[in-house]
Amino acid sequence: MRVPFEWLNEIAPVTQTPEEVAHNLTMIGFEVEAIDRTGDDAVFEVNVTPNRPDCLSVIGLAREISAFYGIPVEFPEHDVLAEIGGLDFNVDILDKNLCNRYAGRIVRDVKIGESPEWMKKRLEKCGIRSINNVVDVTNYVLLEFGHPLHAFDLSTLKGNRIRIATPANLKTSGVRFKTLDGVEHAIENDMLLIWDEEKPVAVAGIMGGMDTEVKNSTTDIFIESAYFDPVSVRKTSKQLGIKTESSYRFERGTDIKILKKALDRAAYLMKEVAGGSIYGKIDIYPKRYVAPKISLTFERINKILGLRLAKKDILDCLNRLGLEIKEAGNGFTVKPPTYRRDVQNECDIIEEVARIYGYDRIPAQLPEAVVGSAPHNIPEKSKTPQTRKTVKDALLKFGFSEAINYSFMSAQDLDTLSIGSDDIRRNTIAILNPIRTEDSDMRTTLIPAMLKNLMSNLAFGSKELRLFEISKTFIRVPDASLPEEKEHAAGVLYQERSKTLYTDETHVFYSVKGFIEAVLREMRIKNYSFIRSAEPFLHPGQSADIIIGSGAAAVNAGFIGAAHPALVRNLGIKANKPSLVLFELNVDALSAASEGDLTYRPLPKFPFIERDTAVVVDNDLEASALASMLKEFKSDLIEDVSIFDVYTGTNIPEGKKSIAFNVRYRAADRTLKDEEADTLHNSLVEHILKKTKGQLRQ
Repeated sequence: MRVPFEWLNEIAPVTQTPEEVAHNLTMIGFEVEAIDRTGDDAVFEVNVTPNRPDCLSVIGLAREISAFYGIPVEFPEHDVLAEIGGLDFNVDILDKNLCNRYAGRIVRDVKIGESPEWMKKRLEKCGIRSINNVVDVTNYVLLEFGHPLHAFDLSTLKGNRIRIATPANLKTSGVRFKTLDGVEHAIENDMLLIWDEEKPVAVAGIMGGMDTEVKNSTTDIFIESAYFDPVSVRKTSKQLGIKTESSYRFERGTDIKILKKALDRAAYLMKEVAGGSIYGKIDIYPKRYVAPKISLTFERINKILGLRLAKKDILDCLNRLGLEIKEAGNGFTVKPPTYRRDVQNECDIIEEVARIYGYDRIPAQLPEAVVGSAPHNIPEKSKTPQTRKTVKDALLKFGFSEAINYSFMSAQDLDTLSIGSDDIRRNTIAILNPIRTEDSDMRTTLIPAMLKNLMSNLAFGSKELRLFEISKTFIRVPDASLPEEKEHAAGVLYQERSKTLYTDETHVFYSVKGFIEAVLREMRIKNYSFIRSAEPFLHPGQSADIIIGSGAAAVNAGFIGAAHPALVRNLGIKANKPSLVLFELNVDALSAASEGDLTYRPLPKFPFIERDTAVVVDNDLEASALASMLKEFKSDLIEDVSIFDVYTGTNIPEGKKSIAFNVRYRAADRTLKDEEADTLHNSLVEHILKKTKGQLRQ
């Protein structure tokens, strides 16, 4: 949003430079992305987050400046001092859930023409084209107060009447309506419209109609100022394909209280720039907004923020924001103003204290680490959050960064992954009112979002990336009212080849496999194995499913693998032989398999002995099967076994492959001798050769 500094400074006068004010706005949560110098003024490009629609206006941002600097807000002149009689006009709200308040004024005998230069320049700085003095006033007040208005040519409104209703309210259907842009739209029965006695004259909160627009011949104006339900406006805007400055604000939520001031301000300005006489006001307010009352203590605020703020400092921060406060003992109750509907609970209040006190004033300190035993006998309902934390902490240790995405995807995402029509991940839940067609279904897998995150980062020149996300997936269950929800953890590791003095020949697949095994060890899951995966988007020779348990009790807890070359091509990755590895884990399955108790043993006192052996076996024998055979051979002297190489090619017979494994031997009570290790190792090798019908690789 573009906001002229000169305009801000009229409402919240400060002595600081535009650069200083821009920095401070950014520090309290309103990032000023750029400052555009225009003549003697500076125009801020401000990024306003979706939860703060009150700051999609000059007054809203001025309030924030006022709170930061502790100065009063000076509202622009809006009082209508002289009115000519009452209003011979009727307003009926037929759908009070979709229109909570509707107000209007009539201004007669205006002269349509150009706006004064000061108004045109301000609109231009904000990126809005001047149309005429009356329409410009509605746009000016929208930018100033953040509340959309609409001006009707009064002579075109039939029956001196306004009705706010859907076609369903009026028991009519098949309505078609031509908006100001000249496009005729088919109106659904649940879309809220503004009607006169005979016909619709505007799509509520979005756009007016051609038949009632203000023209050069217009002399009398009806100004509309209302509060429309954000969900209704968003849905209608989406269905009709119309995005306006008005709908952008209404669908995020406007201030139901300030709409009266915005209406009076518009009437005041119209008289100033277009002449005319202001008539009485009509204000229908059937559904009043009741702000929540939020209670909390001073101790709670300091505990969450890690500070020791005095009571007066906390109250000063909140008073600056215009919050209604009532003290009670060691705490207080807060009632947010109507323009702060985002403030709903104690965490919101604590965040406000932190913002105004200053994030940069909160000291950095290392967290306390309490050494103690791991929790035992964790209740089943508490295990998943604990597992989520364990998985997250483990991935962070390995250099992964956490991503947070919307829980949506589309069928096209599954097509990109070549997922078959009979795959359970095709059982999607359709979203009734998707934000866009690309996000029309609830996610059944987190991989598409990971790939989109990857491509976004590659577009900014990233050469190496480690990302993960932990979130819910949703599978539609036939004949069930609710989907099956499961918590998943997914990740992507990407790196391009680079020229370096030192080379690491380890394929990133094995690096990520090591991460996953470390996560499993961290969760004290012992009975697991890796078997060849059939995921269509993974490389058939560099992928594995993660199986926990064995036999009938075995559970597929996820997969890991290098991306299939076809997927890399479909993504349009241009790098030369990039390494791309994906994984997805079922956190609920990991949680169920996690062992609660820890077994401690002293650190080894004596050295170990290692032996490496390669055996040639049939090509269809999985490395994971050989790993299971190694684990079957029981001995107190075997400390660890691992497979470190699988090879086919020169000197290996056709239909065969070489699998190399490492065994670590150690005695707990003495220094193991080579002869003992050799004897035991030979027995192990004989066991493997007998089980695999293989032979030693020469």
